[in-house]
Amino acid sequence: MVRNKKDNDDTTRPIISKINPKSPISEQYRTIRTNIEFAMVDNGLKSILMTSAEVGAGKSTLVANLAILFAEQGKRVLLIDADLRKPTVHRTFNLDNQSGLANVLVRQVELGSAIQETDFSKNLFILSSGSIPNNPSELLGSRAMADVLTEVRRVFDLIIVDTPPLLGVTDAQILSRAIDGVVLVAHANQTKKEELARAKRLLEQVQANILGCVLSNYEARDSSYYYYYGEEN
Repeated sequence: MVRNKKDNDDTTRPIISKINPKSPISEQYRTIRTNIEFAMVDNGLKSILMTSAEVGAGKSTLVANLAILFAEQGKRVLLIDADLRKPTVHRTFNLDNQSGLANVLVRQVELGSAIQETDFSKNLFILSSGSIPNNPSELLGSRAMADVLTEVRRVFDLIIVDTPPLLGVTDAQILSRAIDGVVLVAHANQTKKEELARAKRLLEQVQANILGCVLSNYEARDSSYYYYYGEEN
C-alpha cells in the first residue's frame, strides 16, 4: 500500500521542470537526464545516488527535477531521501515525514506503507527520510538498507537516492557501495577543485561507480544552468 500526499499544499516548493518545462533550465535538466540515461542503459543500471562535496551545491533541487523528468517518460520512479540528517525531499513535494526510510530501517513501519504518492506524476513515488535517527551512517550501511534496495528494485524501474554531502559525513560513501551509479554535483561558484577531487577519491575508495558530475549555477549568456559531463576513463 502507498500512502497519499498531505492535503495542504501551501509549502510546496516550485520545481522548474514542472512549472516552466520550456525554460532553458528545464532543457538543461533534460540534457542531464539523457546523459544519465545513456550511462545507465549501457551498463544496465537501475539505481543512482546523487551527492555533492559540500552543502549548498544544488543537489536536492537537481534530484527533484530529475525524478519528475524520468517519471514523465513513463518510468516508475522511486525517490529516496537518504539524508537522515537534514532531509528536504518531503518539503519539496509537500509530503508527510512522520515515518519514512529511518522508520523502515528500524522496523517501526513496513516499507510499502512508508512510500508516498505525489501529485507531480502518477509514476513518481517518494520514500521520505522519516524520523531523524542518532546513527544515520550505521542505518544506511545496515542489512536492513540492503533489503530495502533489493525490494524496491523489484517494484520500480528507477531508484534515485538523495544523500548528504560527502565531506564531513560518511553516509553517501557507505551507501554508494550498494547503488549502481553515482552522480556528483558541484556548484560553479562555490565548490573548490580540491574539494571535488577529495569527494571523488572518497567514492573511489569504496569502488563506487561514478557516472559523472553535474556543474550547477554556471553562468553562460546571463543564464544559470546545469551542465553534465561523463566520467572520463
